[in-house]
Amino acid sequence: MKKIYLLLILIGFACFSSTLGVQAQSNTAERQQSKNVKIDGLSIFPNPANGDILNITSTKNLTKTVSVFTVLGEKVMFKVLIGKQLNISSLPPAVYVVRIKEGDNTATLKLLRN
Repeated sequence: MKKIYLLLILIGFACFSSTLGVQAQSNTAERQQSKNVKIDGLSIFPNPANGDILNITSTKNLTKTVSVFTVLGEKVMFKVLIGKQLNISSLPPAVYVVRIKEGDNTATLKLLRN
């Protein structure tokens, strides 16, 4: 009887671990695809940022969705930017990752806040 339970546990573990592997591979493919897409003429300045305003410009100047993350991946800011100026006065000095989405294109940049 113990052998049957052991066999069932091993089969369940094998099925569970193979399912996790498939999900991890699909997430990796999605991440690689989003990194490859770029926004034409995108620039953020000043970088490093000393003041409270960060300018974000691109060739098309469409509405941008801006997400700011810490280097540990915690989202600290989310804004829909219609113009080109982003107020970053609420961010303490640190290194941040900025993800900008304009239309169907996405770009990820590093920001240093002094």
